[in-house]
Amino acid sequence: MIPMSGDGIQVLKNKRFDKSKWMQLPRDVVIGHGVLEHLPAVCSDLGLGNSVLIVTGHRTEGIAGSTVEQLLRGQYTTSVFIAGEISPRIIDEAEEAGRDADFFIGVGGGRVIDTAKIVSYNRDKPFISVPTAASHDGIASARASVPTIEGNVSLQAHPPLAIVADTGIIAAAPHRLLASGGADIISNSTAILDWELSHRLRHEPISEYAMALSKMTAEMLMSNADLIRPHQEESAWIVTKALVSSGVAMSIAGSSRPGSGGEHKFSHALDRLAPGKGLHGEKCGIGTIITMYLHGGDWRAIRQALKKIGAPTTPQEIGIDDSVAVQALITAREIRPERFTILDMGLTEESARELVRMLYQE
Repeated sequence: MIPMSGDGIQVLKNKRFDKSKWMQLPRDVVIGHGVLEHLPAVCSDLGLGNSVLIVTGHRTEGIAGSTVEQLLRGQYTTSVFIAGEISPRIIDEAEEAGRDADFFIGVGGGRVIDTAKIVSYNRDKPFISVPTAASHDGIASARASVPTIEGNVSLQAHPPLAIVADTGIIAAAPHRLLASGGADIISNSTAILDWELSHRLRHEPISEYAMALSKMTAEMLMSNADLIRPHQEESAWIVTKALVSSGVAMSIAGSSRPGSGGEHKFSHALDRLAPGKGLHGEKCGIGTIITMYLHGGDWRAIRQALKKIGAPTTPQEIGIDDSVAVQALITAREIRPERFTILDMGLTEESARELVRMLYQE
């Protein structure tokens, strides 16, 4: 069995070794209705250069990509790259397309923004995140998810220099995407518990500031779960703001620990066992119910919050058989084995079956 780790993925270029710790945070964050029009001012404020490569998708080009190109045309030398998927081939092509670009803008969902993030990292150029949906915290984090034969792996890159999130565009996206983003934030609740557990048992260093910010973000989302409704800009604002805060917590920590624990390892195990089933945040949300139970916390409150925002709470809701979910719980320890979580403590198959059955209890 091949351990699920990003160490062998030759996508990111190696950077020069530097003993100093460099904390990178977004400099400009603009969230609200119609803020896409502020993008030229943001670019000007940052002084990024004269040429830009806009990375977008087939659908998102019509939603916002072409508008971004029109807004910047004349003031900058613009070019557009359509990333129909995220893969080593597409990343190489985007790097070539952006050879002469001074900066990059990712306009789209998570895969598009992750592509722009990796390309800008490899080119050692800044990038701006312009999300068209708020489905997970990749819109603001320094992590990029890349699919492999064994499933998705999470790689360290760098965070966006700026985020311009138009809540009108985000609210118009399918509600399932927003609910997935909300579930990804709720999963911070158990990610920080796993981090604390690893600190106590393995002496892993922790950042109390990053941990407090991550916990506060999850609690804010859960306390506002009643406000997360389809196609409401207030809902888009709440989730997007939380995703940005979660990304900042990861930048402070210098890793994804504040937002990624056993529930994420469960999600990545499902990627391998049931590829294409369920969104990332949806699977993390289900994993959060289980890992919160194992931590002895209020798992019912997690489940209730997920139901309120419209996120699934059982494998069957995302088309995954319960037996597959059981296997994902058992094999989750093979995902990033260097990251210790509560799922790395010897879960038996019988216990895993009981945990999955628990998801359906009233």
